[in-house]
Amino acid sequence: MSSSSSPASLLDMDLRPGAPPVLRAEATGDAPSWAAEHRDALRALVAEHGCVLVRGLGLRDAAGTGAVFSELATGLMTEKEAFAPRRTYSDGVYSSTKWPPNQPMCMHHELSYTLEFPGLMLFACISAPTDGGATAVADSPAVLDALPTELVQRFEREGWLLTRNYNDEIGASFAEAFGTEDRGAVESYCRANAIEFEWQPDGALRTRQRRSAVVRHLGTGRRCWFNQIAFLNEWTLAPEVHEYLVDVYGAEGLPFNTRFGDGDPIGEEVVQLLNSVYESNTAREPWQTGDLMLVDNIRTAHSREPFEGPREVLVAMADGVRLADCSPTVEVTAG
Repeated sequence: MSSSSSPASLLDMDLRPGAPPVLRAEATGDAPSWAAEHRDALRALVAEHGCVLVRGLGLRDAAGTGAVFSELATGLMTEKEAFAPRRTYSDGVYSSTKWPPNQPMCMHHELSYTLEFPGLMLFACISAPTDGGATAVADSPAVLDALPTELVQRFEREGWLLTRNYNDEIGASFAEAFGTEDRGAVESYCRANAIEFEWQPDGALRTRQRRSAVVRHLGTGRRCWFNQIAFLNEWTLAPEVHEYLVDVYGAEGLPFNTRFGDGDPIGEEVVQLLNSVYESNTAREPWQTGDLMLVDNIRTAHSREPFEGPREVLVAMADGVRLADCSPTVEVTAG
């Protein structure tokens, strides 16, 4: 089958309510060649559905997975401004974020707080957990349509504000997030990327950045709810974790938090509403070892559900998109 094959001709496509599209592939032991052959058709499926899970590729290691990622992407990205540590397997190929297995990672769009973010996310399951751990997805235009109009309008006017306090205990250190321990280089990056920064007396770094909560998809022109307002908000944390962090760092010293664009706190009820709308629009399919998943990062939010047992999912961020090209609703002025 050539790379010009239509999506409909791609073997066995399984479309079920409440699940992402699942494509059953026959790679005959050479997943990179299969990916190269079917690249255009797979990307057409992502354009049509927002995501696709490919089953049957038999992915087992970082080298083979990286080769598949490279065949499918226009270009792999180096992560900047990470909120939690990852292991780097090779250029552009990472582990999933280190996050407690018993805690969910709420729906979000990868690096939606940066000025250049991935248009495509690639996931590969090298080892499936014994229970849970799905990378669930939600359609962003549907989420936007389901949110109260007044709330959307406020976020469109003001955007959202991400505050971060980098330390060496919780989340990524500033050296991990910016790829350097050089304060001058960090400051230059922040100025170039519209990030306010302040060094604390103990040497810790505090940052603030305001971003649009709604953008337009480059391919379709549809408005998308595109942010990490709920995921990086204090009220999404488990109550005991939230209580501990506030006790240790204070309400203003949390490793990360989100606010309305004017700086007002986002109430717990708003975060609960956002997460309930995400859940109402969630599609999930349990990982099987060897699976591959492609996700349109603007149209489709993703999450990671709690799990038990070893779970190894490799990640690549690809096809960089500039926020300025997506009709942002708030102005961002970089230095």
